[in-house]
Amino acid sequence: MRYFLAFLAGILLCSNITNAQKPVQQSSSEIYHSLEKLNFLGTALYIAAHPDDENTRLISYLSNETKARTGYLSLTRGDGGQNLIGPELRELLGVLRTQELLAARRIDGGEQFFSRANDFGYSKHPDETLEIWNKEAVLGDVVWAIRNFKPDVIINRFDHRSPGTTHGHHTSSAMLSFEAFDLANDKNAYSKQLELTETWQPQRLFFNTSWWFYGSQEKFDEADKSKMVNLDIGTYYPILGRSNNEIAALASSQHLCQGFGRLSQRGTENEYVELLKGSMPKNSNDIFEGIDTSWSRVPGGKAVGEILYAVEENFDFANPSKHLPQLLEAYELLQKVDDPYWKALKSQELKNIILNVGGLYLEASAETAFSNPGGKMKVNIEALNRSSADIILKSISISSTDKELKPSIALKNNEKQTFEIDLDIPEATDYTSPYWLREKGTLGMYKVDNQKLIGKPETPRAFLAKFQLEFNGKALTFEKPVIYHYAKPDKGELFQPFEILPEATASFSDKVLIFADGEPKKISVTVKAHADNIKGELQLSHSKGWAVDAESKPFKIANKGDEQTLIFTLTPPADEDASFISPIIKLNGKEITKELVMIDYDHVPTQSVLLPSEAKVVRLNIKKSGEHIGYIVGAGDEVPESLSQIGYIVHTIEPSSIAKGSLDKYDAVVVGIRAYNVVDELKFKQRYLFDYVEKGGNLVVQYNTASRWGDQFENLAPYPITLSRDRVTDENSAVEIIDKKNTLVNYPNKIDAADFNGWVQERGLYFPDKWAKEFTPVLSMSDKGESDKKGSILIAPYGKGNYIYTGLSFFRELPAGVPGAYKLFANMLSVEKNVQPTKLN
Repeated sequence: MRYFLAFLAGILLCSNITNAQKPVQQSSSEIYHSLEKLNFLGTALYIAAHPDDENTRLISYLSNETKARTGYLSLTRGDGGQNLIGPELRELLGVLRTQELLAARRIDGGEQFFSRANDFGYSKHPDETLEIWNKEAVLGDVVWAIRNFKPDVIINRFDHRSPGTTHGHHTSSAMLSFEAFDLANDKNAYSKQLELTETWQPQRLFFNTSWWFYGSQEKFDEADKSKMVNLDIGTYYPILGRSNNEIAALASSQHLCQGFGRLSQRGTENEYVELLKGSMPKNSNDIFEGIDTSWSRVPGGKAVGEILYAVEENFDFANPSKHLPQLLEAYELLQKVDDPYWKALKSQELKNIILNVGGLYLEASAETAFSNPGGKMKVNIEALNRSSADIILKSISISSTDKELKPSIALKNNEKQTFEIDLDIPEATDYTSPYWLREKGTLGMYKVDNQKLIGKPETPRAFLAKFQLEFNGKALTFEKPVIYHYAKPDKGELFQPFEILPEATASFSDKVLIFADGEPKKISVTVKAHADNIKGELQLSHSKGWAVDAESKPFKIANKGDEQTLIFTLTPPADEDASFISPIIKLNGKEITKELVMIDYDHVPTQSVLLPSEAKVVRLNIKKSGEHIGYIVGAGDEVPESLSQIGYIVHTIEPSSIAKGSLDKYDAVVVGIRAYNVVDELKFKQRYLFDYVEKGGNLVVQYNTASRWGDQFENLAPYPITLSRDRVTDENSAVEIIDKKNTLVNYPNKIDAADFNGWVQERGLYFPDKWAKEFTPVLSMSDKGESDKKGSILIAPYGKGNYIYTGLSFFRELPAGVPGAYKLFANMLSVEKNVQPTKLN
């Protein structure tokens, strides 16, 4: 039991400490709202598959109207999706989407959890999903989440009874939740977990249904609702100055990389949940009906409740600090409660309220944003009491070190106290990086061996400042993460995480290096210093058949934050080959093989991600025609950089600059992914693109989504074409060349079935399913058990030129260095041409 108590305290601490966002300083109204939540002892868990699957309206309603402790378990971190705001994909996208979920929860009041499941991309059936995910492992993670969070009520976003009708991840999340509902209380299921937690039986399981699952509002109106609870989630909160739907819209708008920014909504709105397991509430609009959510549910809690209910009833908004004596008395009584879950949870909530009613500001800020194992750092401490309460600052210590100050001074009203701690970073301190990326996982699962980390949204911070305060002889300890607090002239006051990094990291400027012939290339490797005065050697590791001009080269960097670029000459083998190179930094007896990637957006805290540093090198016999390519950027991809790798000169075209004749200088023009979805101006420039083709140009349009961001663009091609939601998700599915004489598969590179080996994540998406007779389909492919899809590449002559539409996922394949994808893309750019390189002014 003592192991469970210690672990539970760690969970609660992690859930209440946000990583280096601006410190929350609550108004009296917000303190009162927290007090209302403190006095509700009920828990709800919402379960779905991805970031953005959560119903922020319902999460906000349960948290702010019902006052329940509310969590969202997203089985994945959304790694397999796309990014509307930047270049991050796969693992890095998962890190960004994790932070966007946390930003959403800070607004709607929920908490955030995950499983180890990796979002490997779109899946059409839960059978495929659960095989790739490792069903038993992910089911265990759901059981683990339920046992630790102890929800009275679980709500599934999706229907477990309809496999094959929606994304396989969606249905799988509901199926796993349905099964875990009973397993969480079975001591024989995942019994190893019980060394750190205990069994738990939720009372009710619901499915968050709506007209959408019935196909129409009319069908839903006619449906049997005897097992449904109807909640009006449009309620207005005067204490917060916002309606529930306004809060929900703000929360979902944090999913910026998925394009979910939206208008606020107001007014009455019904939300339905259908009972799947447990007893039906007698009150049709209260999912907690019949469940004791008062302090009386806890042995010994009645006395605590009597004090806290009285504080809530008589709350003084003008002078909330007058309630400190009652709050401290309640805290002391709470420590005698014989229920480890509620004791730990409510003690942390109550301490936060005590901190806020006392107007206390406690901060520990490092002098720089990062340090290294074995490094030294000054930490600036600030402590301020903005109330008339008698508070003594007894001590300040830093976790994981022996550093401690014992000022034992009174914190007088509005008199700031500052201190300095010289922090020695222990040599054994782990680097800061997402814990689920520390070891290589599989296609469907992240590798996390530490059971205590599973489910956490972030890696626990390396250092916490512990402030021991005394209130009228009663001691309480408050913990704050060590952060970096600074200002910029153009952005003002900023807060970001304090990180532990290696003394140096190394990275390649290009993640894929294509050798289109046998000529050697100069490879740039940048070493970045994260400490002062570093000196070492850099070695370039490579596979047999590849040759490098020097096994290692020395470097010396004086200042932290500075960089030095070293140049190696790499010679490829004579024959086609695909391999990897990686830099090894040898420094102070250590070998460092990591690169540092910073994710920096205004709506989330800055993220430092350490990944294995490597680049794919591909010896490829590829031919191409033309030289200058115009590229119209859409939602963002790395295709232009990839084309540069095989010798094209790529020019970015601003849509506003497109005019009659302005494109004639390019050998081909490429439109980036989802450009017609996200670049409104293109609809006004389309006639110039068609004019370019008509005069002999070659236009390649990459995939757009069907009616996701507004109405589908009607004038997408010079002839009628209809986009669909057809996709082929199996990257290993068979591909048939149905027009073997077509120039796309013959010139200048011969394409055969082998060129579709080694593709990643998928074949393609949003293929057209209808097109005019002028178009010729070239390829046919399908997922298992489905009809052939022939719309992955369509080509049509128009005037003297060619229009090509492709839904193949070149935006994934080219950055992954897939040889066949490069050859096929070169053919699209070279179709029916044999021209001399264009000379641009």
